[in-house]
Amino acid sequence: MGLKETMEHYLYSGEKKHVAAGIAIIGVVFAVPWYFMTRGSKHQSHQDYMDKADKARRERLSSGHTSMK
Repeated sequence: MGLKETMEHYLYSGEKKHVAAGIAIIGVVFAVPWYFMTRGSKHQSHQDYMDKADKARRERLSSGHTSMK
């Protein structure tokens, strides 16, 4: 059996162990990038985000008024 036939057997057999292995492989493929993207970031609440956005908006608007004088 060649590599192609072996892979087709695993993909299309529907055996429980092959399905479980496929789910595990897909899980790892998605989990590794997710882990690296989120490991350095501090999780913020929605309220923290809104407070930051309001502060930035106020600063932007107040600096806009002083430059127009």
